[in-house]
Amino acid sequence: MDRYAKWKQRELLLILLYAVAFYAYALRISLRLSHDHYLKLRGLGPGWLIPNRRNDVSDAQWRNFRGNLPILSFVFAVFTVIANGCRSLFNLKARGMAILWLSLSLVYLTYLHGACVIFILSIATANFLLVKVFARTNFFPFMLWAFNLFFLLCNRIYEGYSFSIFGRQFEFLDNFRGTFRWHICFNFVVLRMISFGYDYHWGQLDSHFDQEKHVTRCSLCKLGKTCYVVRQEKGLASDSSCSFALYLCYLVYAPLYLAGPIISFNAFASQLDVPQNTHSVKDVARYGLRWLFSFLLMELMTQFFYYNAFVISGLWRELSPVEIFIVGYGVLNFMWLKFLLLWRYFRFWSLVNVIETVENMPNCINNCYSLETFWKTWHASFNRWLIRYMYIPLGGSRRKFMNVWVVFTFVAVWHDLEWKLLSWAWLTCLFFMPEMLLKSASNAFKVQSAFGEFLLRELKALSGAVTITCLMMANLAGYVIGPSGLSRFVSSFLSREGLPVLGAVFFSFYVGTKLMFHIQDLRSGVHSPR
Repeated sequence: MDRYAKWKQRELLLILLYAVAFYAYALRISLRLSHDHYLKLRGLGPGWLIPNRRNDVSDAQWRNFRGNLPILSFVFAVFTVIANGCRSLFNLKARGMAILWLSLSLVYLTYLHGACVIFILSIATANFLLVKVFARTNFFPFMLWAFNLFFLLCNRIYEGYSFSIFGRQFEFLDNFRGTFRWHICFNFVVLRMISFGYDYHWGQLDSHFDQEKHVTRCSLCKLGKTCYVVRQEKGLASDSSCSFALYLCYLVYAPLYLAGPIISFNAFASQLDVPQNTHSVKDVARYGLRWLFSFLLMELMTQFFYYNAFVISGLWRELSPVEIFIVGYGVLNFMWLKFLLLWRYFRFWSLVNVIETVENMPNCINNCYSLETFWKTWHASFNRWLIRYMYIPLGGSRRKFMNVWVVFTFVAVWHDLEWKLLSWAWLTCLFFMPEMLLKSASNAFKVQSAFGEFLLRELKALSGAVTITCLMMANLAGYVIGPSGLSRFVSSFLSREGLPVLGAVFFSFYVGTKLMFHIQDLRSGVHSPR
């Protein structure tokens, strides 16, 4: 073993000791803050896991999901028994399963949205007709995007419309709008309508997908299984396979309707006919147990640390710079765990019904040191959707500096019409520019010695620390405190008291990036420079 490899081993030990000290300090401060301020915090509810502890349920999305989990799990169980029972009993294929799931899903939607299901079905029908009539034309992509963007914006501007605008005789239907705002869920339906349009459009053209070449490279396909990529790229056998019932079933498929993960039309339709075979029953059961463990972890976290309540209450503004950092860091970890639980719950429901989707959170938020890696592993199914249906049609990497702005602006508008989301999108794009330039430069640079590898590794670690800092700022501005809160957040670190804290935070992110390098080395079996 050479000296550089020995140094990396010693470095890993030092990094681990620092990480233990960092998290011990952060947890101690978090416990003290929650204990000292809980009487002034809004959004705390009674806890159940630990007696006499309050529970942070200040986040509306988490509170709604957690509160509706019993009824949602009941629907999960009933629909699963009916769907899998009918598939086995009557040997149903794509057409039969589409009709069955469409019927079940429409019952589900009626409970959620009441009479507003009429709006969903009307817009979906218009999109289907547009696709069928114009899919073979050269200007079809423009028409598809224009149609869907129009309704995406109108749904938000008019807040789901009122039946009274169609006449006083329909005004009574406004009393039956269900329990959940339909235009919020419709954002996901828009993504599915665009996916159906493009997949059908490309199905009319010659396929450029080389399945034989893919099989030689794919570890799953080599085992005789059918991976998600093959299902997505292969397409349906005939034009008649893209029926209206199958299309509607895809749009409103109950397990994935509320929050995803997002699945392409081709991948969904192929699995209705031939169920996924990449995950065994044992794998799916283990996945469910992992979700349960993560849920208990969230309950422990929200009963000990009231990060989100500090933000909701505005109390974070009264804290010291080091305390503000710990609360901000805690909020981002809470957001990651919240979305992991939401997306994995619905993915688990889909897997139990033998339809595989992309894992939305394949990586921990604390194991990403580049913007590109972060967005590939945060809402990963949406990232794949954006690449397939937006980034590549716009020109892909040939126009990447322009495409990044277009893609992230769409992502912001898709989430909601708010300035804080646009500021998040444009900040992210701004931070993306230097990373893309540095990546191009580092790819052209060839390491010739151990010292060269050491130097490149240090520069990447510094770059990673800058990226993590930028990511933290952009996501706090977009999803937590807004642009005005961000200016207060930044100014607290640029004060005399805050500058040493900023230096310590940057050093911690630098050390964290080095730890991620070591994790990568262990995964790939790299112990010494090539």
